[in-house]
Amino acid sequence: MKTKKILFNLFLLFLALVTVVPFVWMLLSSFATNQEIVRVDGGLFPTPTTLQNYVDVQEKFNFMRMFFNSLLISVAITAITIYSSALVGFVFAKFRFRGRNLLFGVVLSTMMLPWAVTIIPKYEMMMDFGWLDSYKALIIPAMVSGFGIFMFRQSISQISDEMLEAARVDGATDFFIFHKIILPMSRNTIASLAIFQFLWSWEDFLWPFLVINDENKQLISVGLRMFNGQYGTDYGGLFAATSISIIPVIIVYIIFQKQFIAGVATGSGK
Repeated sequence: MKTKKILFNLFLLFLALVTVVPFVWMLLSSFATNQEIVRVDGGLFPTPTTLQNYVDVQEKFNFMRMFFNSLLISVAITAITIYSSALVGFVFAKFRFRGRNLLFGVVLSTMMLPWAVTIIPKYEMMMDFGWLDSYKALIIPAMVSGFGIFMFRQSISQISDEMLEAARVDGATDFFIFHKIILPMSRNTIASLAIFQFLWSWEDFLWPFLVINDENKQLISVGLRMFNGQYGTDYGGLFAATSISIIPVIIVYIIFQKQFIAGVATGSGK
């Protein structure tokens, strides 16, 4: 039994190293010159070290503007998606009306469609509305999430109906119940969806690439592409930019990590 535990821990350690080592190498390489990075006999620690890659990232590519654009869009999409998903999930979980199961089935069916299938219709809609090259084209199509509705519906279904009825007897409206009872009791699901949605918004490349042409409105996911030139790649700049770009992702995970597993388990239940 002890041998099995040791072997299992060694296996987990191996997986952790496989995951972490590339990030450590990327971070260290962001302080190296391109010549040092592509050296065949180069080591893990660059010699000499330089901060020039981080300086060039801003001076040559206006990278921090793209960073804050991505931060603004990702936070906006995440907040709106959490609220809309919780509201619709509450309706599906606690209200009885004709066609409820059919509508919920339609929501589930949207999760089975590849996202790429909807790109052309969405793009044509943005063009007809005159929203191309604007933040509206990035935020509005992402305001509703079938996955988020599913998670909240499953989570809210486990909240006692008697508790909600007692609140109604005391004069609470449905919106009061939603904001003062449902949302506080769904914090694990909120944390889980916040991580998923923020990661998706932060890493999305194709949609911003299609609808945004203005460099001042472009996102960091598209900005990373600028380091790949026709005749070569600026590896030092790319690694520096990528190191900066993962900071918000790490912060979001650290903030919500305690509720993340509990939220996934709750959302997958019942």
